[in-house]
Amino acid sequence: MHNAGMVRRGWLGTVVGVAGLSGTTAVLLPLRGDLSLAGVTLLYLVPVLAAAVAGGAWPALAGALAADALVNFFFVPPYHTLVVDSPGNVVVLVVYVLVAATVAVAVDVAARHRAAAARRSVEAGLLAQISAAPAVPDSLTTLLKRVRDSYGMTSVALFEADRAVARVGPVPDGEPALSVDGDGRASQVPGLRLAAWGPAVFAEDRGTLARLVAAAARLRENQRLADEAARARDLAEIDRLRAALLNAVGHDLRTPLAAIKAAVSSLRQPDVAWVPEDRAELLSTVEESTDRLVDLVENLLSVSRLRAGVLSADPRPVALDAVVAEAVLHTPGRTGVEVDVPDDLPLALADPGLLERVVANLLANALTASPPEGTVHLEGRLDGQRLALRVVDHGPGLPAEHRDRLFAPFQRLDDRGGTGLGLGLAIARGFTEAMGGVLTPSDTPGGGLTMTITIPLAVSS
Repeated sequence: MHNAGMVRRGWLGTVVGVAGLSGTTAVLLPLRGDLSLAGVTLLYLVPVLAAAVAGGAWPALAGALAADALVNFFFVPPYHTLVVDSPGNVVVLVVYVLVAATVAVAVDVAARHRAAAARRSVEAGLLAQISAAPAVPDSLTTLLKRVRDSYGMTSVALFEADRAVARVGPVPDGEPALSVDGDGRASQVPGLRLAAWGPAVFAEDRGTLARLVAAAARLRENQRLADEAARARDLAEIDRLRAALLNAVGHDLRTPLAAIKAAVSSLRQPDVAWVPEDRAELLSTVEESTDRLVDLVENLLSVSRLRAGVLSADPRPVALDAVVAEAVLHTPGRTGVEVDVPDDLPLALADPGLLERVVANLLANALTASPPEGTVHLEGRLDGQRLALRVVDHGPGLPAEHRDRLFAPFQRLDDRGGTGLGLGLAIARGFTEAMGGVLTPSDTPGGGLTMTITIPLAVSS
């Protein structure tokens, strides 16, 4: 393949030399009487140099001899013969051949050096990029793209034990133009082979590509280690969530179940005659505890849907004041809530069920954080092309650097005690984002925390 490339380059240099010598002769022949022999020989160096650049030393040497013959035939008396009647002209022609040959060889050597330098630059650039690039899932694909683009290939693939682990370009057809094996001793990924389909490459390029295969082996090993580290992080996160879930559920399940068990056991005592008021109170305890269990299960299911990415939202035009009223109506302790949501606000584009859950969860968290006699404010306003609903409390607040913890599952505000799994804000943010909205915390003037829900309008005004 290398010889074929050299042959093509030689033919190109020959064509350039023939065309250049023919053109030079055609231009200079009408001016023969006005030009000195030295000037003519210098001008004939131009096509010889062009042949050296295009085809290398051999076409240039042949061009130098042909130019010497043309100068002798057309510009040295007697014309149209190869006879030279002056010793001085003989010296000029001999010196011309020597100079042309020397210049042609020098040009060819310089061209080879430039090509080698270009190849070394490509190799250094590729190896530097590989060394600096982090191990990400598409690292091998990026490497193969760089190899393909740098060497003008159509398709490049990396094989491990005859199995393609990465490929760029169309599905190859036929035998590869290049197949380079890597050194398995340099990595824990033996049997790696780089195959490329496209034009032939030089022997120096084969050495470069062999080093790139070794670099690809290291990159694949780094990617494997990165994948293992990511799996380890995922397992650690799963273990953390599992421990948090068990701790939270262990407490929050036990309390309502114990209340239900105590109330039902009391009602079933055969030797106790309960008055209607006491029976109603015990039944109320059962109902409230059951509601707590239902809320707990619903929250767990909501978080599982959010983490699995299977939550579906059905945004449609809804009245913000109606959704807020419904959420407040079903929130315990709503006597400490002040609502300021005008009924003439534009309709919001939201899922009414999800939005109600968001408002209810934020309201419940705000009431928990507020002092016993405090008030939680719900304020709805038009904010440009979106609606903003603010849930404002005057509790202890939370430093800005800790606010991301608010939205982590099983995380209660400021890690304070209390009931609930600490899922309310995690669910609120997940539901809000599922509807195309944004939930952001900020400081309440005078102390406390403000949670702002921003949702799009049903129809842009």
